Amino acid sequence: MSAATFPVSAAFRPSTPATRLHLTRRGRVVFTTLAAIPLVAGALFFAVNGGGAAATNTSSTVQFHYVTVQSGQSLWSIATNVAPSADPRDVIAEIVSLNQLQSAVVTPGQRVAIPAQYASASK
Repeated sequence: MSAATFPVSAAFRPSTPATRLHLTRRGRVVFTTLAAIPLVAGALFFAVNGGGAAATNTSSTVQFHYVTVQSGQSLWSIATNVAPSADPRDVIAEIVSLNQLQSAVVTPGQRVAIPAQYASASK
């Protein structure tokens, strides 16, 4: 008797194991980096915006002492007049910052606010 060979149908074939995903070291680094980007972006967002100040209903009135620039005056002369014992460069920097000036150049007739710590000394 001879052994008969029967065609094996697809239903009876042994299944081959599914191939597993193998990540190389470079692939793991790329995958980890892509997964970490949203986390880092979120942390940066909260670090920048997380310390916001809360608005309050209390209103405070801040009053400034103003000096009107006379002809021939500069911020240097104003600084030495309002704060004779302070470094004029520091006073000028504070006046420029307080008044949001583009430069230290002033024109006659211009009103310039004086920082509070120097306004009391100039009275």
